[in-house]
Amino acid sequence: MKVAGKDYRTVWMENSSVFFIEQNLLPFEFRIGCATTYADCCVAIKTMNIRGAGALGAMAGFGMALAFLEASDDHFMEFVKKAKGEIESTRPTARNLFYATEKVFRSGIKSRDNAMEEAQKLADDDARDSKAIGELGNQLIKTGNGILTHCNAGWLAFVDYGTALSPIYLAHKSGKNIFVYVDETRPRNQGARLTAWELFNAGVPHTIIPDNAAAYLMSKGVIHMVITGADRIAANGDVANKIGTLEKAIAAKEFNIPFYVAAPSSTFDLECQSGAEIIIEERTEDEVLYQEGPDSSGNIHKILVCSPGSPALNPGFDITPAKYIAGIITEKTIIEPTAINIAKYIKT
Repeated sequence: MKVAGKDYRTVWMENSSVFFIEQNLLPFEFRIGCATTYADCCVAIKTMNIRGAGALGAMAGFGMALAFLEASDDHFMEFVKKAKGEIESTRPTARNLFYATEKVFRSGIKSRDNAMEEAQKLADDDARDSKAIGELGNQLIKTGNGILTHCNAGWLAFVDYGTALSPIYLAHKSGKNIFVYVDETRPRNQGARLTAWELFNAGVPHTIIPDNAAAYLMSKGVIHMVITGADRIAANGDVANKIGTLEKAIAAKEFNIPFYVAAPSSTFDLECQSGAEIIIEERTEDEVLYQEGPDSSGNIHKILVCSPGSPALNPGFDITPAKYIAGIITEKTIIEPTAINIAKYIKT
């Protein structure tokens, strides 16, 4: 994606440094961060300065590669196993993160060069798969469609292109007249801050809507389809995604609106039999109680916007049962989310 006329990936590696777009500063400031140790990568992931399924996987893979570069010959395996555990403990819900650490770990045991090559391959594959998801998903979009999306599953959530937004970008580029309804996506406002910023930069017509406005707009007939991303997909087709996804799927079912999930193969977890087995990350209550933004001078401030002294509950994800999902758009095909279909798909 271009920013100020220059092409960027969300996260990339040069020599022994990992560079990434600092997402916590967007949309008010665009800045590139740098991680030189696996511990730096862990901090970037845990603080959500890098986030989104594919971007998390790429950062985790690069972090694992850095761990192999950092490890001394004397305590090699002890160090890299410890690093793997620390990276995997940063975000428990995202499947891509675990997929990447395992792949790079297995390669790195052979040699440090193999670890670097595998991490780069995972990032390149993520960008390639996201583009393919866009090409398949674009086939579902008709000119005149109003499309609802939740959270951010765009370019910033992956190495490039994105998943839920990838079909939208291609539809717009191909000349289809579309309009995107962007859920603000509380509590971190990743729709209002990140998805809207992406769509604005790409020139895609859109508007930000409150999280609780989607059902009303569906009832008015202006939303014709829903596309979201996923952080983990269970063997039976249940999907974990940012909190609030479930209620959008239920509303879409009520109004006979197709609800699609866009995700690469690396998001499927066949060891997880259903959504009930997916660990739901509980995040800090500050993400609910406080908001941040710039003042008239451009200085960023964090302010309390809720009742002082009141606590907040902040689950990061919810589970959308397969019965609400019209199809999962992957890099290979669009599949109906059933255990049989998913098993066949993974084997191909």
